[in-house]
Amino acid sequence: MRVEWRSLGATLLRVGAVWLAGTLTMLLLAGVLPDFRLQSADGDSATVIGITAAAGAGAFGLLSALVWPVLVRAFLLVPALVLGLLVFFLNGSLLWLALSLVPYGRSSVDPATVVVVAAAMSAASSATHAFLAIHDDGAYRRRLARIAGRRRRREGGAALPDTPGTVFLQLDGLGYEVLREALEPRDAGQPLMPAVAAMCGDTHRLTPWCTDWSSQTGASQLGILHGSTEDVPAFRWYEKDTGSYLVSNRPTSAAELQRRAVERTGERGLLAEDGASRGNLFTGGAGQVALVLSVSARRGRDTRSRAGYFAYFSDPANATRTAVAFGAEVVREMWQSTRALLRRERPRVRRGGLYPFIRAFATVVERDVVVAAVLGDILGGRTAVYADLVGYDEVAHHSGPRGRDTHQVLRRLDRSVALIAEVAERAPRPYRLVLLSDHGQSQGETFEGAYGLTLEELVRAGCGLQVPRRARRTDSGCEAREAARAALHRPETSGRDGEPRRDTGPVVLASGNLGLISFPDEPGRMTREEIDERRPALLLTLAEHRGIGFVLVHSERHGPVVLGRGGCEHRLQTGEVVGGHDPLAPFGPYAARAVLRTARFPHAADIMVNSAVEPDTGAVHAFEEQIGSHGGLGGEQTRAFLLSPLEVSPPAADGEPLVGAEQVHRVLRRWLDEAAGPGPDTGGPGHPGMLPEGSGSTADDGTGPCPPAPDPATAPSGASAPARASRMGAPTSRM
Repeated sequence: MRVEWRSLGATLLRVGAVWLAGTLTMLLLAGVLPDFRLQSADGDSATVIGITAAAGAGAFGLLSALVWPVLVRAFLLVPALVLGLLVFFLNGSLLWLALSLVPYGRSSVDPATVVVVAAAMSAASSATHAFLAIHDDGAYRRRLARIAGRRRRREGGAALPDTPGTVFLQLDGLGYEVLREALEPRDAGQPLMPAVAAMCGDTHRLTPWCTDWSSQTGASQLGILHGSTEDVPAFRWYEKDTGSYLVSNRPTSAAELQRRAVERTGERGLLAEDGASRGNLFTGGAGQVALVLSVSARRGRDTRSRAGYFAYFSDPANATRTAVAFGAEVVREMWQSTRALLRRERPRVRRGGLYPFIRAFATVVERDVVVAAVLGDILGGRTAVYADLVGYDEVAHHSGPRGRDTHQVLRRLDRSVALIAEVAERAPRPYRLVLLSDHGQSQGETFEGAYGLTLEELVRAGCGLQVPRRARRTDSGCEAREAARAALHRPETSGRDGEPRRDTGPVVLASGNLGLISFPDEPGRMTREEIDERRPALLLTLAEHRGIGFVLVHSERHGPVVLGRGGCEHRLQTGEVVGGHDPLAPFGPYAARAVLRTARFPHAADIMVNSAVEPDTGAVHAFEEQIGSHGGLGGEQTRAFLLSPLEVSPPAADGEPLVGAEQVHRVLRRWLDEAAGPGPDTGGPGHPGMLPEGSGSTADDGTGPCPPAPDPATAPSGASAPARASRMGAPTSRM
């Protein structure tokens, strides 16, 4: 009873402090803003003004607690970006209503000013609540635990087990090398990501893993969550048998890819047993989802596309803070892009239009919602949680993997990791935190920026079709046009810029520095012989271009063949290299295996093109408007990481590489099995999930897509911090 009275007293103290902060904020704003008054025109006494402010602040707080959740649920049908902008309007409307209900004084406020006042009061209340929470971690934990407990009771859950739960936190697009650099002490002696650096080497081991040829989230996350990357040749591709396009980040495509993977493996996914999927492309079989693309088109209590927003935005302080941070991020992006333009930084891409808002959504709104959902899962005792934080990947596409802009995003991601680790220590069951990425990123000038024409224009020129006059004036365009004219023995058809094309032409799609070329009028996959017969200059044009690393086609005689400059080719079926050098050599020792696997996919394109890679820098040329790209081979894009607790079995046997997202799925599933109960011996190459002896290539020479795992003794110097998250430099402020 004594403990209950103490808890009640602390609660009343917090409510009083937040109320006082709101009252003082309202008084201050009434003295500063000309369109906001807490007294009549004739003037009122200080007592009446104070009572009016206190009553207004109290009514605003009460309405926020009672009415705000209902409003947010009603607006879940509104697009996410619009919902973020509506936060200010809704908050202002509640304040206006609160002031109209006050029986004291005759306050008045301009409709535009009320939005500012409401935002300031919410911010003050949030700051006061956060300050008090610093000194009362138990209150914050109990609040979240009550929410999680209510949800678990609604689901009919039993008592929580004492076995460890697991949180898989995906830092989207963060490559192995970039992470290593972020863990090293910088000029001031502090790592860029101190919380993660404290984990690495002391409580966790850092392991690289190598992606498939399609080094992008669609393939990697499908493989990690559902155990299959079969027939996913790229981020986007054309399927001749149905005449349809599949794009990994479209809801209908994601749903279809998940359906195919489940049908192929016969299993629901990694998270089928009491799991939660947060911010991902796929569910992984989880019963609890939030911001998951593959189910975003469904309508149900737990699978609505915006169901994950309600739990976060039901708190008006959260909504206001996130909306303010959203606006600040938009302004930050505009300033950073302007600075890059004025400094004439290269490489550079256009960053206008809707991009500032898309960046703000990825780095602020989605991050806040996903992290809050993960905290609720942890305090609710969920067995397995997989969450994706996409902010770094989005910014790196436009600012580069190592730009100052991306460093700011990494610092904020580190704080999110620290907060999740801290809350995990206070969870009702033990938790293991696993950090991983789905791929890396390679920097470089875009293909169009480097050579003056797009991949589609190069393909059309090689086919003898019309290309824009701008492309014909470039060296690459002239070379392709002349090759086509010579091969076809006829002049190219002239045409004005902007004239409608009368030919169907090939379908050319780009996935980072991977290009896919399909001929929709030709049934089935065209062979090399058929392409040479009908478009004699095309393969030569592509293979000999300076910006193209290699070209994959299917030969009737030799099967899948990789073509390179100077007439060289690599016959993948036999491993025979003819005509000189191996065109796959610059892409590492695992390139041939990855390309051969993709060549056997039913929906591989007629021609698949990978850009060239700079041997010294690892730079590639994206066929999209990206200076940080991924999707193919070359550079750091194929080098992802896995940061796992030392108490779980090693991801792979000593000296064995970890190759492919399907392999990572088996490792993660093994760790879940270990957490559920006693498992088999954790050592040796025969352990479930490890590569069999003799698989793959021997030790990496450092140029390939998957470097060997580092020795723990050589871990970054920042990795000697204590194990507990509360001693990792984790912030105590709440989200």
